[in-house]
Amino acid sequence: MYRTNTCGELRLQDAGKEVTLAGWVQRTRKMGGMTFVDVRDRYGITQIVFNESDDAQLCERANHLGREYCVQVKGQVSKRQSPNPKMPTGDIEIIARELNILSESITPPFTIEDNTDGGDELRMKYRYLDLRRTAVRKNLELRHRMTILIRNFLDSRDFIEVETPILIGSTPEGARDFVVPSRMNPGQFYALPQSPQTLKQLLMVSGFDRYFQIAKCFRDEDLRADRQPEFTQIDCEMSFVDQEDVIQIFEDMARHLFKEIRGVDLPAKLPQMTWHEAMRRYGSDKPDTRFGMEFVELMDVLKGTGTFSVFDSAEYIGGICVPDCADYTRKQLDQLTDFVKSQQVGAKGLVYVKFNDDGTVKSSIDKFYAPEVWQQLKTKMGAKDGDLVLILSGDNANKTRIQLCALRLEMGERLGLRDKNRFECLWIVDFPLFEWSDEEQRLMATHHPFTMPNPDDIPLLDEHPEKVRAKAYDFVCNGVEVGGGSLRIHDGKLQAKMFDILGFTPERAMAQFGFLINAFKYGAPPHAGLAFGLDRFVSILAGLDSIRDCIAFPKNNSGRDVMLDAPSAIDDKQLDELQIKLDLHQENK
Repeated sequence: MYRTNTCGELRLQDAGKEVTLAGWVQRTRKMGGMTFVDVRDRYGITQIVFNESDDAQLCERANHLGREYCVQVKGQVSKRQSPNPKMPTGDIEIIARELNILSESITPPFTIEDNTDGGDELRMKYRYLDLRRTAVRKNLELRHRMTILIRNFLDSRDFIEVETPILIGSTPEGARDFVVPSRMNPGQFYALPQSPQTLKQLLMVSGFDRYFQIAKCFRDEDLRADRQPEFTQIDCEMSFVDQEDVIQIFEDMARHLFKEIRGVDLPAKLPQMTWHEAMRRYGSDKPDTRFGMEFVELMDVLKGTGTFSVFDSAEYIGGICVPDCADYTRKQLDQLTDFVKSQQVGAKGLVYVKFNDDGTVKSSIDKFYAPEVWQQLKTKMGAKDGDLVLILSGDNANKTRIQLCALRLEMGERLGLRDKNRFECLWIVDFPLFEWSDEEQRLMATHHPFTMPNPDDIPLLDEHPEKVRAKAYDFVCNGVEVGGGSLRIHDGKLQAKMFDILGFTPERAMAQFGFLINAFKYGAPPHAGLAFGLDRFVSILAGLDSIRDCIAFPKNNSGRDVMLDAPSAIDDKQLDELQIKLDLHQENK
């Protein structure tokens, strides 16, 4: 055996035992005639002691150990003379009798410590070293534990795990597909699934009334901290259920995960908020409800005075009340103004109103309004002396609300109100069924073409489809959309109408989704589903800012794997086998 114990399990009650450990050298320290070596494995760190007076040759070998050498050590467990309460193994040490170097290591490019000196790109290039760090390893252990809990929970609710194919047909409605050329079918391509959406619906037609899968999915889209080109979904579908049935089961699953992973008790019933209410109150369909600063519309107070043209011509004026921040300096306010005017936010400017502790009012536009207007504003905003009101306006209400949302989140961050150890979850419901695409110049499905319209709104499909609500629901936690789903259309005529509104000819609909349309002719049950983003869920419970640190081998913000140097060119022989000829645009050559 290479080891009898791990580097994290020995305790004071093991004193006197002869043991064999194996792992990597974390650090070495020479103190007089003694050398101390910390050896690390996945389970922890144990201090090894080499005493020159016991074995000078062995001690000399230990002195030449470098960081990340892979070693085997044999010796006796002993009570540590100077215990380290910060280490689980801090009460013991191993008095070395034998040292075997299993593999030498060159000097690593960064320190393998919790607080490393390696930047993101460097750590991604040497990800196999980064994974040795305790902080990163714990994230993957948490991910493992979550998947076990999820599988056991869903199994207890009669779900069956079914694997669906990775090579499927392209369905370009939505995000861009990753495509894969077929050598055996020249000129034709597979697509990597953005989700197993149509396949799990077919499983419902097949009678598998409760399906789930920990599914790999792929989307060729621009990346952010919470997005990767390949990601993992907890993908589920159910038959003979309505919206509340689905919400209840997966609310129970979320409650189970929060309790088991973080010891947090979610409320017995999570709140639900309509999409329109979320946009009105927070400017976001994934509102962070850990703190206040809800929007207040100010058109009736500030528009129409004829004195400040920016507000008089606005279609929307809204503000947030920031408590106890009337002492913000001019420099701080200028920083906020620069923030809202940045390309990231896109507002034209920011108006502030300080309600000072002494009862006076100071505003960037105080010369345009009489004192009684400021009193009306104070009352409308629910402000008190010492508070700061920040106001944005614009000619598009929804766009301005989104800008105000960015400002609200920025203030929440600056004031420390977005506590990663506090969790506020809710469901967003009643999404619009369609959204307008400026790029396509047509209505697009907000979620996907198979989402059921709200039955009350079906009469609006012919004349006012933009007003139709969807039977869709998103699970939101701390301002992050963790998952979402919908009731599905199972009626062929209604599905045909949906395709028609989306601009599909019957021929195109049959070419892309004929397999599903035909399947629905054979007694399709009412069904619904939901998918949680596993990467996002893990990152929230781990308190991470990015999903990358809970993925073993993530891509960078350009969609590249800098460790594998992928994507990369393929040689001419492979292109010839695929009967593909490249004709790159000049800017890509």
